[in-house]
Amino acid sequence: MNKIKTGDQVIVIAGKDKGKQGSVTKILSNGRCYVSGVQMVKRHTKPNPNAGIAGGVVEKEASIDMSNISIFNPSTKKADKIKILSQEDGSRKRVYKSSGKEI
Repeated sequence: MNKIKTGDQVIVIAGKDKGKQGSVTKILSNGRCYVSGVQMVKRHTKPNPNAGIAGGVVEKEASIDMSNISIFNPSTKKADKIKILSQEDGSRKRVYKSSGKEI
């Protein structure tokens, strides 16, 4: 089970974008995800007038490995780990490991 979900505020802990923050926009099944404003790459696109695509160099987000990101704890302003607690009614909730506050 993946502890990081879509919409979570994360921080990059390894790679060329180390220290950057963003929110998770999409999670892929191969252990990678898209984070807004992180892992920007330049893509040279051909113009396609039928689809209304102008050609040129387009800057877009590439996927980043889940092992290179960690959830951002706003109270400590640092990267944190996630702990999953089981409730008595069978539901589960995610909490920050350092403070125990619910995400």
